[in-house]
This record gives sequence, C-alpha cells and structure tokens, in this order.
Amino acid sequence: MPKTVRDKLIVALDVHTKVRSLRLVDALDDAAGMFKIGSQLFTAVGPDMVREVVAKGAPVFLDLKFHDIPATVAAAGVEATRLGVSIFNVHAMGGREMMRRTADAVSECAARENLERPKVIAVTVLTSAAAHEMAQVGISSSAQEQTLRLAQLAAESGMDGVVASPKDLEIVRQGVTRPDFIIVTPGVRPRGEEEHDQKQRPPQRHTNPHNPSRTRTSVLP
Repeated sequence: MPKTVRDKLIVALDVHTKVRSLRLVDALDDAAGMFKIGSQLFTAVGPDMVREVVAKGAPVFLDLKFHDIPATVAAAGVEATRLGVSIFNVHAMGGREMMRRTADAVSECAARENLERPKVIAVTVLTSAAAHEMAQVGISSSAQEQTLRLAQLAAESGMDGVVASPKDLEIVRQGVTRPDFIIVTPGVRPRGEEEHDQKQRPPQRHTNPHNPSRTRTSVLP
C-alpha cells in the first residue's frame, strides 16, 4: 500500500475541534500520507469531520476499534466505507465471524455502490497493555504470543492487516506470510514527549516541525 516514506506516515488528529483538526491537515498535508481520526475527535465533531478531511483529498484512517456482535460491526464497516475512509479498524478479540462478516460486508458495499474499498485492519494487543493488565482479563500468554495469535486469526478472517507494536513486527511478518498484509504501528511520538499510556512504546522520532508537542503518529512499515 505505501510507496514512499510520506505514504507510510499517519498523523493522529488528537484534538477536539474541527478548526484545529483542519489546520493540522493543511499544515502537514505535504508531510503525511494519511490522517487518523480517533474516538475523541469523532465523538466531539461526528462523521462530518471525516467527510471534510476526505473532501480535502487527504486519506483518513478511522480509528474507532469496532468491537461488538458481528452484525453491528459489519453495519458500522459499511458506513465507514460510505464515509470514504481509506482504513478503519476492528478489535481482533471480536473473533473470526465478526471480522469475516465485516470484511465481506465492506467488499459487497463497495462493489454495489461503486465505492473505493477501505482496508480493514484488526487491533491485536493495545500498546497500553502491560502483562498484569492482560492477566486481569484472563490472558495468560505474553503480549507477543497474543499478538501473533490474533494476527494469524485476522489474516485467516479476511482482514487486510493489523495494528501491532513495532516490537512485534518481526513475529507478525514471520507468522503471516501474505505479502500484502498491512501492519500499522501506533503511538510514535516526538523526542522527549512523555509515554503516557504507551507502555509498549515504539522508537521516538521527530514528526511535526510545526507543533511537535501536539502530534502523535502511526507508521505503515
């Protein structure tokens, strides 16, 4: 999917107003290949935020991590397709049927309504998850073991890729051999910024020369 370094960079619009989001898009359009709209911005502004960014010609990663019964997630995937997003995600923990039905519904909608089909990717293990927190919800395997298990399930279920920590890139590539399988690595922050929830933190790098303290990115390796 990515062709250049720019194409690999996904900038998170982690602000809560339309004005600030559109300013970031305008300022970073030449540097970023895609913009991520997550729960905070989507809840504050709504789907029109997605439409406005798409209307500017900027690809959107809709990061809402859908996780519900299969019919509900599949229906949400159809609406994401109609919004014109380039990528959206679901939780791999939702299981095979949820992922398969979502992938199928998205493909059918795109073909029926002559729309561009978005990539559907699955969240494996959140980068905020520490071992003791995984144990609290009944997961005894390590974060890497769980990531590999869920990545393989996602591939078998028709997902186009996964969200995973950079620490797990090698094991996912070894465990899922599809050459077109996407891995999005989240939580890349500017040098010197605090980790906050990112316990499985990727390497630091500079991202936004205009406002480095405000921008967090994801990367398509």
